[in-house]
Amino acid sequence: MIPEQPSYFEIGIYSLGDIGPNPITGTTTSAPERLQQLLDMAKWTDEAGLDVFGVGEHHRSDYVTSSPAVVLAAIARETENIRLISTTSVLSTLDPIRLYQDFATLDLLSHGRAEIIAGRGAFTESFPLFGYQLADYDALFEEHFTLLQKVNAEDRVSWNGHFRKSFPEMEIAPRALQKEIPLWVGVGGTPESAVRAGTFGAGVTLVLLGGMPERFAPLANLYRRAFEEAGHDKKQQKVAIAGHAFLAPNAKQARDEFFPYHANYWQYVNRQRGYSSRMTRQDFDQMAHPDTALFVGSPDEIVEKIHRQYELFGHTRFLAQVDIGGQPSDTIQRSIELLGTHVAPKVRKLIHFRE
Repeated sequence: MIPEQPSYFEIGIYSLGDIGPNPITGTTTSAPERLQQLLDMAKWTDEAGLDVFGVGEHHRSDYVTSSPAVVLAAIARETENIRLISTTSVLSTLDPIRLYQDFATLDLLSHGRAEIIAGRGAFTESFPLFGYQLADYDALFEEHFTLLQKVNAEDRVSWNGHFRKSFPEMEIAPRALQKEIPLWVGVGGTPESAVRAGTFGAGVTLVLLGGMPERFAPLANLYRRAFEEAGHDKKQQKVAIAGHAFLAPNAKQARDEFFPYHANYWQYVNRQRGYSSRMTRQDFDQMAHPDTALFVGSPDEIVEKIHRQYELFGHTRFLAQVDIGGQPSDTIQRSIELLGTHVAPKVRKLIHFRE
């Protein structure tokens, strides 16, 4: 299931909980400090009048969110209005029933605010960690998503599968407060994933971390075509865009302040993936051009980028990752507040779906 069509364009915040050194001070936050920062970010998001807060799943010592449902449950008790979403849950290596139960519990605790984005994630440690073969990724995802949809829709389920052990009809409890938890598929750039999301009738979240957004437009088209060809109600199509963001009162300040954090982020992420590269200021300025997918700039620049991308994708939700590169809490809080006080009101006037 995906959420009902919103009456206005939704803007939210997400984090992967990465732990990186601050390139200005050289200090690195501890795991408890980083988790507290996530709680603070969620409260700022709620107080700013934004719509969604998400946490992604990773299984590394340089990330603090191996269990998004647990972190989101803590956030649920500190917030009132924001939707709480996994960004993403690595469904190929998760038990679909356990994932549903965790988020159904979150839904009860949050009075009906839980959502799930399922996807592969940025790293592959979960496959050997939980006894799966990476080569089985596609087949695992399809089987697990099928079962997740089934338990999301029915309170008693029987199952006969290949990877997930079969079982006779059994009760799936607890049940979410919502009739069904909204399900999305996260897509990093592969056409197959976009088609898969449409075929399942789920929402799709396209992650744009750089480059020209036009090159991602075919993914949204593939999703919509697959959605309709599978026989799902066209009105239930749902597209979200996610990406890195950094806001300051003016464009120059935003670019000057963000460059060391953005360069630092890509340096340690590339190192995690086994290769090294350094970003120059010239590289960064090209990435931060007003026409690109990187959301760095003044509030008005961000409004224009969101609106321009809406004309490309027709999406109904934008999720901003504002805490990369070892940033201190003050710059993170400023980005969230500017999104809430300046960007969201203007975007909602420009993009509206129904009265």
